[in-house]
Amino acid sequence: MKPIRYKFIGGRIAKTGLAVFITAFICHMLDWPAMFAVITAIVTIEPTVADSIRKAYVRFPAAAIGAGFAVLFTFLFGDSPYTYASVSLATIIACHKLKLHDGMLVATLTGVAMISTVHDHYLSSFFIRMGTTSTGIIVSTAVNFFVMPPNYSKSIMRSIHSLYRRSGEILHKRGLEIFNLQTPDHDIRAEFQKLIKDIDKTETLCNYQKAEYRFHRFSRDDMRDFHYEYKKLTILRQITYHVGNLIFLPPGQMELDESKMNFASSVLDDLKDSLYDPGFLITESHHQKISKVTQWFIDQKQQNPAGGLKPRIHHHVQPETAILYEILSIHDLIEELNHIQSMEIKHRRLLKSPDVTGSYNGIKTNDQELRE
Repeated sequence: MKPIRYKFIGGRIAKTGLAVFITAFICHMLDWPAMFAVITAIVTIEPTVADSIRKAYVRFPAAAIGAGFAVLFTFLFGDSPYTYASVSLATIIACHKLKLHDGMLVATLTGVAMISTVHDHYLSSFFIRMGTTSTGIIVSTAVNFFVMPPNYSKSIMRSIHSLYRRSGEILHKRGLEIFNLQTPDHDIRAEFQKLIKDIDKTETLCNYQKAEYRFHRFSRDDMRDFHYEYKKLTILRQITYHVGNLIFLPPGQMELDESKMNFASSVLDDLKDSLYDPGFLITESHHQKISKVTQWFIDQKQQNPAGGLKPRIHHHVQPETAILYEILSIHDLIEELNHIQSMEIKHRRLLKSPDVTGSYNGIKTNDQELRE
């Protein structure tokens, strides 16, 4: 049994604390108010270095707009409610018109917080605010670049394996419901929607990781592992399309004899096992069952010729035919996954020499991590 580990501070939280400390220390040394710089430093720590740099180009001019409006309206109205409202509205409108959306929050906070500190020295106050804002942006971007560079590879790998297991569970559960082997689960649609959202989150992590390749050096093996995992994620999306078609099939009773129902149950078990396996193993018995499903699918189509259907009365594709098609489509994608996995292992064997135990570096480790 593995010990339970608690992780209270992640990399991004630690980097935010470090950026705030350095920013406040620099402002203290320069005798500048640290509040504006700290606010900027907090919001500039992004998931990737690319985002920090890209948004820094937006946040600086946006903050200048906010500070400029703060000086202008403080000169006109003084420290009054009219000033706070005018600065907020003018900053938001200007940032929206100039498409500085990523800097709108920083600009508005800078402008509003600056009102109470502006007195008679309007020009010097403006340039001090620009200096503090620049300090926060530069420090947070540098911390994000040099301290604990983001690396989402392990999170992506574990997430994809977990998503495949969950898709296998949903497919198995829904398949048993369709073949009347299990009572309907009213939460299955919610589970499926949660699966889709988690796939989107994992794809976001993949986009973050691709962005990091522009600023940090990664080995060739790391790049290949990432592309392999991204292929798996792409195929997982295709699998979920077919699972979704089964999820949203209209309710109906399938009239099957006991032998066909048992056969369908065993096919669903095999599909679930393949999606559970890190290498997407397909057994010989499963290939034989799929051949029978293919013949079942052909026979089913021949029993419902399109020419004998009456429009608006009969479906051109019978529910049983549609179900068999989705099952065969999912199997085809699992076969593709198995082929990709085999080619990946062969490639690694060509690149890496065997160790003393006869296993290959980098292959056994990944499978062990996934099984854990």
